[in-house]
Amino acid sequence: MIDRRSMLAGTAALAASPVLARTAAPRPLDPVFPQGFLWGASTAGHQVEGNNLNADLWPVEHATPSVFRTPSGDAANSLDLWEQDLDLAKAIGLNAYRFGLEWSRIEPEQGQFSQAMIDHYGRIIAGCHARGLTPIVTYNHYTTPRWFAARGGWLVADSAALFARFAETVTRRIGDGIAMAITLNEPNILPVLRTILPPPVWDIQAATLAATARSLGLPRYICANVARLEDVDGIVAGQVAGHKAARAAIKSVRGNLPVGLSLSVFDDQAVGKNSIRDKMRQELYGPFLGLVREDDFVGVQNYERVMWGDKGRLPPPPGAVLNGAGVEVYAPSLAGAVRYIHAETGRKILVSEHGVNTPDDRIRAAFISAALPELKRAMADGVQVLGYCHWSLIDNFEWIFGYGPKLGLASFDPVTFARTPKPSAAVLGAIARANRLPS
Repeated sequence: MIDRRSMLAGTAALAASPVLARTAAPRPLDPVFPQGFLWGASTAGHQVEGNNLNADLWPVEHATPSVFRTPSGDAANSLDLWEQDLDLAKAIGLNAYRFGLEWSRIEPEQGQFSQAMIDHYGRIIAGCHARGLTPIVTYNHYTTPRWFAARGGWLVADSAALFARFAETVTRRIGDGIAMAITLNEPNILPVLRTILPPPVWDIQAATLAATARSLGLPRYICANVARLEDVDGIVAGQVAGHKAARAAIKSVRGNLPVGLSLSVFDDQAVGKNSIRDKMRQELYGPFLGLVREDDFVGVQNYERVMWGDKGRLPPPPGAVLNGAGVEVYAPSLAGAVRYIHAETGRKILVSEHGVNTPDDRIRAAFISAALPELKRAMADGVQVLGYCHWSLIDNFEWIFGYGPKLGLASFDPVTFARTPKPSAAVLGAIARANRLPS
């Protein structure tokens, strides 16, 4: 699947990109990564599987009005084509695959567990092992069952116990094959979005949830990544409790299974006098820093840096390369985020997501090759990094933005679902196969 022309195209892109020029190494660096370093790509069930009818977001996507640009529909049809995804990861040259369990498929009604769907995810885990891919499993990647959202989601007092029951059930039945467990994906996403999304988007989200509740005959409907502003802190508190309970449940079944959670982390930089950076760090990460100190590792998910002045976020510098959302593409941001979380928690780090939203794969190829030396430099300075998982394996459904954003190492045809690797896949694959940076 990965041919020499793709590799050459990706390499040529590196030389042409201004991203690389800004990140030249200031001192000699050992290019070799530790033995056993994980090189992977990530996906999430709702974003790639398709037709996730029992998920909380399905009726939200179809509400009128809806904040979603388009419904998820078939997505990449990975529920059926998961073997092709694993074959793709192996062909790229990766040795790890991060994927998510869909709670709504496994427990479609409260207390009713589907052995067929548990077996399905068990086959994915076995398929990883058969291909030499380390399975990193996310127990909850935002979406919850409809029944969970209908009863109040993470705002309800027993939500943590319900999530723990799900985690215990899955771990007992298929946990032997899991290499690393991530309980929750980015439980700090709502505080992050509070700093990014303008008030009109929050208004649309509130209207969408109200319309969804009306259509289902409910007084309220609570989701984890589409929310009302007034519910943000309550949802975060519920997820903090959910992580603690799920971690204990998983450990009760497999005490030796490494458990953590993943956080969305900017490379936060202070600019000028009276920068609000430290205040914002407390708001974005504070509730989770103490929480993850009891974990085996923490997943860091980084896409950008943020420069904080005395009043707020500053715009990208003039001449910066921009991603599809108009945000600066800044390769050293990954190392900055990893250094910060490691310094604050002392935990081992898994880069569970890192990528760039762009239709121009030359930017992605350059971004990967410029970011990884900076990550290796952080490791040389004592940061314990277990592995690197790129977001994402394939282009997918990017939540309220639909299928517009392109973050995949491979594209897919929406009719045939054929996966096609991009040149950036060859760039990452060459590094992964060699377990070292290019000379």
